[in-house]
Amino acid sequence: MPRKLRMGMVGGGRDAFIGGVHRIAANIDGQIELVCGAFSSNPEKSRLSGEDFYLDPSRVYGSYAEMIEREKELPEEIRMDFVSIVTPNHVHYGPAKMALENGFHVICDKPLAFNLEEAKDLVKTVEKTGMIFALTHNYTGYPMVKQAKAMIRNGELGEIRKVVVEYPQGWLAERLESTDSKQAAWRTDPNRSGIAGAMGDIGTHAENLAEYITGLEIAELCADISTIVPGRLLDDDGSVLLRFNNGARGILFASQISVGEENSLAIRVYGTKAGLEWHQMEPNTLEIKYQNQPKMIYRTGVGDLHPSAIAHARIPAGHPEGYLEAFANIYRNFSKCIQARIDGVEVDPLYTDFPTVKDGLRGMEFIYKVIESGKSQEKWTKM
Repeated sequence: MPRKLRMGMVGGGRDAFIGGVHRIAANIDGQIELVCGAFSSNPEKSRLSGEDFYLDPSRVYGSYAEMIEREKELPEEIRMDFVSIVTPNHVHYGPAKMALENGFHVICDKPLAFNLEEAKDLVKTVEKTGMIFALTHNYTGYPMVKQAKAMIRNGELGEIRKVVVEYPQGWLAERLESTDSKQAAWRTDPNRSGIAGAMGDIGTHAENLAEYITGLEIAELCADISTIVPGRLLDDDGSVLLRFNNGARGILFASQISVGEENSLAIRVYGTKAGLEWHQMEPNTLEIKYQNQPKMIYRTGVGDLHPSAIAHARIPAGHPEGYLEAFANIYRNFSKCIQARIDGVEVDPLYTDFPTVKDGLRGMEFIYKVIESGKSQEKWTKM
């Protein structure tokens, strides 16, 4: 008999921003229910968070290890099906590896891990266990991003020559980590964030979006990485020249000190036939530009779109559709793949489209190469 998938969560307790986003996204389609969690490294805070979510107290745990061990002991018809990991970067690897090795699928916030060695080991663990792993590079879930990818794949832009991707924010223009801002504190702490600040936090989103939409891979890069705010321990601004594996050139800019910017992820791709432009803050619109004719504007839910764009649009045209729905598309696709495995059937290929552990490894490799290049006197660093 069909049933909801059962989710366990690591992190995301009281006052955690991204945990709430994941819970909303998981709940949108009604296919997933939160049944257990280790919501904080503080057992009392985890317990109180469990009360907030109306969970059975016996399934609210003081650590991720306790959760995984005890859930595995429960009958199959009760125990969780997968783990959602919504912790700071340094607590991605441990619960992900343990969950995979104990037979639980994993969906994890980005970046994949704290360092490159952990990322490589998670790829091996997924391959060894055969479990399903999704990474929430949520911007790949937008319908117009799917449309852009499909158009490039079908050759509608011609051969890709140039990619320009940018992600400016302004929220860290001052040293918020010296205040009571928890979000700023861990993102600027090398012991919790890793070797990169802005490039790890948002630069990886830009890298992932560029490779996802174009279908290309970054082959070489040349980075200028800066820490602008005095006293900050990690980068807060950077610009990167890119060379792709088909010979295309690119520019990637990521900054968290760009005063006045909110969440301004945007991408422009230029081919031999046409160019395209998409902005995350106007996500329902995709512009296609031609040399000697008027540009075309595609809108979510309107007209003859590619099947992948249609499959990931949720509400009638003209209604705002954005961040939460894009997140939910990743959760839906991930859950459909799990459900298909439970039922022993093939999943529709439209729903196998979500970032995987290998996309996470690409992101970690990007972080390391960007920081390496930023410190080097050499012009180009190979990916």
